[in-house]
Amino acid sequence: MRRVRAPLVLVAVLSVAVATVLALVVTGRSPDRDAPPTAAPSTDPSRSGTALPAGPDLAARFVDAYVDADGRVVRRDQGGDTVSEGQAYAMLLAVAADDEDTFDRVWGWTRTNLARPDGLLSWTWADGAVVDANSAADADVDAAHALVVAGERFGRPDLTGAGKTLATAVLDHETAETSLGRVLLAGQWAKTEPYRVNPSYSAPAAYAVLGRATGDARWAQVADGDRAVLGALLDQAPLPPDWAQVRSDGTVDAMPPPGGGDVAYGLDAQRIAVRYAASCDTDDRALVGRLGGAVPTASSDVRGVYDLGGTARVDWQHPVALVSAAAVSDAEGASGAAGQLLRAAADLDTRASTYYGAAWAALGEDLLEDPTTLGITCREQETR
Repeated sequence: MRRVRAPLVLVAVLSVAVATVLALVVTGRSPDRDAPPTAAPSTDPSRSGTALPAGPDLAARFVDAYVDADGRVVRRDQGGDTVSEGQAYAMLLAVAADDEDTFDRVWGWTRTNLARPDGLLSWTWADGAVVDANSAADADVDAAHALVVAGERFGRPDLTGAGKTLATAVLDHETAETSLGRVLLAGQWAKTEPYRVNPSYSAPAAYAVLGRATGDARWAQVADGDRAVLGALLDQAPLPPDWAQVRSDGTVDAMPPPGGGDVAYGLDAQRIAVRYAASCDTDDRALVGRLGGAVPTASSDVRGVYDLGGTARVDWQHPVALVSAAAVSDAEGASGAAGQLLRAAADLDTRASTYYGAAWAALGEDLLEDPTTLGITCREQETR
């Protein structure tokens, strides 16, 4: 057996120790826990929410309540920090409302404070600086989507160019090839196998918009790969999980969140129905229909968290859960029920508003009732 001299062992140990200390100093987190935790809350909004004035303009209400004058979106009910997801939500809502001023403010703050050297966006900012430089792929996709639509709507080639650049960075750094196809990863930090994915980050309608804008065939590949992942998860259980992992051989497994917790169909996963119901692909919408037998769609029965078999784990409701139920109804062709659920989501957020609930009450209205506001034109004749 080959022997290693003691001095070399000492050098190796010291090197590992130095690297660990540097990782903690630079990132504030252990190097084996570099994944951003979920941005979705996990508590009853009635305990942390704030009453807001009632009004039909949900996008404007979100901007008034959560967007500062400089364009920073503040999670006021979650410690006052900012995440790239929230910046992207505000950009989508601003372009849907034809609000160029708000769009410029939000994108300007985002570009100045969150841009990474690889073209992606840092995930978390607080107290004047980025505190987690890892990326979150849903924010990057949503921001790129908003930018290319804004560029066309406002006649702004600078925005179109920024959207294309961000879209290419997503494909280069936040996707991976598997036997199921190319899949969207949870972020640049998930680039090693087994690949961590958050199924609710998948946005097939946005992929179509970005594919048209960039001419990059990889967006269609991601749509196919993500659809295959979601289908595999639904073959394993009636409801998809908040988090999962995918191996290059196509093996898909439900997983707990990176920061710990239970496998569940929670406030992350409930976005899946909304994003897929907005898709132009009938196969995507058919996947949403598969959720209908596992969770209730009557507004009084909807709950915030379920296990993957469809048993409610909490008694409280949340706007995103109601919007998700609306998406299921929409995919099943029950437009009246979908409209009632969207109104219930808006009413709940009026009584106890939270950053996440307000964002999805407004986004659900745009994606399900008038997706053309977000450049999704293929379903123009289907929407109400």
